[in-house]
Amino acid sequence: LTGRTAELALAACGITVNKNMIPFDKRKPMDPSGIRIGTPALTTRGMDQQAMKTIGGWITEVLKTPDDEKLRRKIRGQVSELCRQYPVPPIPGAANTRCRPTGSSPIRPRLT
Repeated sequence: LTGRTAELALAACGITVNKNMIPFDKRKPMDPSGIRIGTPALTTRGMDQQAMKTIGGWITEVLKTPDDEKLRRKIRGQVSELCRQYPVPPIPGAANTRCRPTGSSPIRPRLT
């Protein structure tokens, strides 16, 4: 199982991770052995320790059988339900702005 395979299998379930090299990795940078799991998006939504354990369980299930489409569909539904329980909080003052891709300034609506 490579980091790339894990990244793609988890993405199919709605779980975002990044393929990542691990110390002394013998694989190439674009096909590394490991993954990186970040939690800022989860804590921003207010997810607690129990939610993190649940997500960890899903990750374990998927990585045991990354090609199991039936399992991925089931977990994708569970991920959606968890996300409904912990919605993304609004960004103050962002209601009337559109943003460019990451790293760009917001675009203000034209007032004509």
